[in-house]
Amino acid sequence: MKKVVRFIANKYFIVAFCFMAWILFFDQNDWMSLQQRQRELNTVKDNIAYLKGEISTMNAEKMALITDAQGNLNNPHVLEQYAREHFRMKQDTEDVYVIEK
Repeated sequence: MKKVVRFIANKYFIVAFCFMAWILFFDQNDWMSLQQRQRELNTVKDNIAYLKGEISTMNAEKMALITDAQGNLNNPHVLEQYAREHFRMKQDTEDVYVIEK
């Protein structure tokens, strides 16, 4: 017991303990902040993976619109139809009525 008290009363131990407490709890980059940043990083990585999948799906859609099965360019009317249906585009002389279900 005397050795333990002597060890705890050692100035090097006290300084090391204070340093560890400062680093773990009071510093700008403390343990809790690091854990929070790690969770945010994982969330962003998941989001990036999802968006990359969406990009590949959209690129496949784009290629299906631009070319037919043999690799020839599609008719421009197909692109016009897609733009009208998905983006509600119209010509200047037309009126568009949107009916929601």
